Amino acid sequence: MLTPLDIQKKEFSVGFRGYKVSEVESFLDEIISDYEKICNENIDLKEKIENMNKRLSQYETIEETLQNTLVVAQKTAEDVNINAKHKYEHIINEAKEKARKIIADANNEVVDMQRQYDDIRKEALMFKAKFKSLLTSQLEATDSYYNINDMNNELTRFK
Repeated sequence: MLTPLDIQKKEFSVGFRGYKVSEVESFLDEIISDYEKICNENIDLKEKIENMNKRLSQYETIEETLQNTLVVAQKTAEDVNINAKHKYEHIINEAKEKARKIIADANNEVVDMQRQYDDIRKEALMFKAKFKSLLTSQLEATDSYYNINDMNNELTRFK
């Protein structure tokens, strides 16, 4: 590539009826100045491109990291949801089992209480029958011991 220094050092041979040297040198000076500006701009632009490429690489790395993080976050969220669902199902099943046990225990207790009630009722009926029988036998014994007619006679005497 041609550099501004190459243009500056370039010398042309002077021929018969050639160009005016001062005009050529003046034009070459302009070319050198513009070419130098263009070269410097080109160097600056190449540095900017290199910096932009570095930044682009960093952003691509960040993007890849963010995508990986997003994938991990989604997987974690799915795992949390699955675990929560399993825990929910476990708690529900456990609660249903406890409820069944409580109901079964309550039913057993009701059956036991009904049995106890029936037993006490039978005992009360037997006691009532025995007591009635006892009272009846005591009345009969009393009646036979004290004849009712005799008592009636005695009562009439006291009147």
